[in-house]
Amino acid sequence: MMSLKQKLSVSASGLSRRCAILAAALLVAGVAVWGQRADASSEVRAVPPFASADSVKKPGESEVAVIAGGCFWGVQGVFQHVQGVSQAVSGYAGGDGKTAHYELVGSGATGHAEAVKITFDPRQISYARILQIYFSVVHDPTQLNRQGPDVGSQYRSAIFPVNDDQARIARAYIAQLDNAKVFPAPIVTRLEPSREFFTAEAYHQDFLYRNPGHPYIVINDQPKIVELKRLFPEAYRDKPVLVLRNF
Repeated sequence: MMSLKQKLSVSASGLSRRCAILAAALLVAGVAVWGQRADASSEVRAVPPFASADSVKKPGESEVAVIAGGCFWGVQGVFQHVQGVSQAVSGYAGGDGKTAHYELVGSGATGHAEAVKITFDPRQISYARILQIYFSVVHDPTQLNRQGPDVGSQYRSAIFPVNDDQARIARAYIAQLDNAKVFPAPIVTRLEPSREFFTAEAYHQDFLYRNPGHPYIVINDQPKIVELKRLFPEAYRDKPVLVLRNF
C-alpha cells in the first residue's frame, strides 16, 4: 500500500498533474495533524545534549552516521544545513541490495528503512550532537513504524551504528532521554546492526531543494529547517551542501 508521500513523489521532470490532484488529498487528510505541530512549533525545545564526555568533538578527519526517521527527503535536508557535515545522502538501510529500490522499499516488506548517510567532520561536530539534532527536529522518535502521514516499517525511527562506540553512545543517549521523560511517550527508535547502505535513486537526492514548492515538502519538511535554525543556531549553515554533483 502506497503512503501519501509515495503518491506525491514526482519524477525528475517535475510535478505531474496526478501529483497535483493527490496533493489536494494530502492537504485535506494530513494538514490537520501537521498543522497542529506547526502551531505548536514555538513550544518545541531541543532535547538535552548527551550527558557524557562523548558529546565533545574529537580528532579525526571524517566519520559516517546512518539514521532513519521517516521520509528521507526531510532528514537529508536538515543535515545538509548542519555545520561540519560534508555530505548527506538519501538511501536505504536494513535490507538486501536486491530490494534497495524505491518501488520495492515502499511495500514495507524489504526490511529497508528510508535512511540517510551523513558524512561529518568530528572536529566540528560530534556523533552525539548529530543524534541530538536527530531527536530534536528531524522526527518524532515515539512514533512506531510511521512519521506523520507516512505509515510502514520503511518509515521507522532507526539508528544504524557503524561501530561499537556509536552503538554505545546511541543506546546510552536513548536511555538518558527516556529516563528524563523528555518525550510524552517512550522512544521507539531501534538500534539495528550495521548493514550496508544503498544510495537511493538520483531523483531523490536534494529533493527538498529542487522542489521547494512541493506540497509534501512545504507541509512536512520546511518546518524542520526552520526549527534547526531556531534551536541550533550555532550548528546551522545557511547554504546547504548538496550531492547531485556526484550523480
